[in-house]
Amino acid sequence: KIDCDALTYEDWETLAYMIKEFTKFADVVGIPEGGTKLAQALKRYCEKGYPTLIVDDVLTTGNSMEAIRKKVGNNSIGIVVFARGKCPSWITPLFQDNIPLLKEV
Repeated sequence: KIDCDALTYEDWETLAYMIKEFTKFADVVGIPEGGTKLAQALKRYCEKGYPTLIVDDVLTTGNSMEAIRKKVGNNSIGIVVFARGKCPSWITPLFQDNIPLLKEV
């Protein structure tokens, strides 16, 4: 289990800095609860003329991200800190869990 509740304020600030280095966005929307802290850290990097950024800490199914995108509009992009599986094409993970589960012998 990935527990982003253990991340500090400084961790969120560092992740926000990493994200702003490779993407530009006009506004940021965080998926409650997990994406809220990341969205707050990203607010200072907003620039007019770019799409809305939707963020979350952990992507499992992607349903929460898709629901917010329906409200925000298709001219939006998504970033998650950790993805447990494959992301939709409009979402970029900072870290991806592609390690297959070990099987019992």
